[in-house]
Amino acid sequence: MSRFKKENKELLTYLLFESSSEALYIESVKREIDQQFELINKKSYYLIKKSLRKILRNIKKNSRYSLKKETEIDLLIYFCVKLKSFTPSIQKNTRLLNIYNGQIESIRKKLTFVHEDLQFDYETELNDLNS
Repeated sequence: MSRFKKENKELLTYLLFESSSEALYIESVKREIDQQFELINKKSYYLIKKSLRKILRNIKKNSRYSLKKETEIDLLIYFCVKLKSFTPSIQKNTRLLNIYNGQIESIRKKLTFVHEDLQFDYETELNDLNS
């Protein structure tokens, strides 16, 4: 139980304070993602990859609290937008490009679980990312 103490506190915080307004919760997680992107060490692609994996772990953890696919899709799309505009370009490194493409595929799989109207909106956002 002590191993999960921090995660239990974060889950309780979400349930007590943030579950009533999912949009505010998503915005707070996006601000957290922005902060993490600013802290990325850009000296080597290896360090960038490690930082991106850490950001993805936090996204997965935060989306697990809400149990809504829409929240997870929103956060992953935001991650992909940030990653696409990241400097140095991810196009120069195969592993970073694989992380990006893997998240795009993950989003596409999760789209089948949401309402059709939301699917259309998310598909347009994904098409914007791919172009």
